[in-house]
Amino acid sequence: MESARAIKILERQRATIDELRSSRRSQEFTKWKRDTEVAVQRIFGADSRHLTDFSEIRYSLSVFTTGTPDSDFHDAYLRGLDTAKSILSSMIDEIREYDLDSNADSPTKALGTLEQVCLRFHIVARQLRVRYSNRTTLEIEDEYDVQDLLHSLLKLSFDDVRREEWTPSYAGGSARADFLLKEEGVVIEVKKTRQGLSVPDIGAQLLVDIARYQTHPDCKQLVCFIYDPEGRIGNPIGLERDLEKTPAKMPVRVIGECPEFCGRGIT
Repeated sequence: MESARAIKILERQRATIDELRSSRRSQEFTKWKRDTEVAVQRIFGADSRHLTDFSEIRYSLSVFTTGTPDSDFHDAYLRGLDTAKSILSSMIDEIREYDLDSNADSPTKALGTLEQVCLRFHIVARQLRVRYSNRTTLEIEDEYDVQDLLHSLLKLSFDDVRREEWTPSYAGGSARADFLLKEEGVVIEVKKTRQGLSVPDIGAQLLVDIARYQTHPDCKQLVCFIYDPEGRIGNPIGLERDLEKTPAKMPVRVIGECPEFCGRGIT
C-alpha cells in the first residue's frame, strides 16, 4: 500500500475517535475497532508490532466491584481511546518519517503494485482484442490465458516472477502455485470463473490453497486473483470477506476484477 493512502486511512480512523467518546460499547465503537485493526494489519502486516500494540489497548477496567461507579468505566473507556489516538498518531508519523514505499521488497509494497495490476487487468484484456486489420491476439478464454497475460503484466514491476513453483504436500498431494514473487515473498493464485464452476467451488479451492501455502517457505503473503469477466459471482464482497477471515499464518488478500467492478477491487 502506498504511503499516502496508508496515512489517509489511519487519519480517518484517528478522526473518528472524537465521535466515539460519548458512546461506550456502542456498535459504532465495535465497527471502528475492527476496521482499524484490519487497516493496521494491511498496512504493516499481521505479525507487526503495530497490530499488537493496537490490539492490546484496553477500553475497560481490569479490576472492579459491584460498587464501582459507571463514571470509572467511562473514564477507562476514554483512556483507551486516548491511547489509541496516540498510537495511530505514532504510526502516521512513522510512515511519514520512514516511508512505506521505500521498502521495495516487502509484501506490503508488493501488494499495492499487485492491486494496481489486477484492477487494470480487464481493461488490458479488452484492449488486446482491438488490433489493426483484425490480426490475431490473445483472447482470454480460460485460466491459462489469464495466467499468460498476468505473467506479462507482472514483469513490468517485478524482476523475479516464477511460474508454477512446487508447493508443500497437503492432504497427501502437492500442487503448483501459479506465481511466486521470490524477493517479495508473495504467492499469487489465479482463478477464472466459467460455466460449470460454481462460486462454492471457487471458495473451496481457495480454502485448500490457503491451507497449503501456510507451510510454503517463501509465502509471506497470499494473493488470490479472481477474474470474473461475465460477472458470475453474485456476492463478491461476501466471498472476499469469507476467504480473508480464514485463519492462516500469513495474510490473505483477495482481489477480484470484472466489468461490474471495473476499476476497483473486491473490498
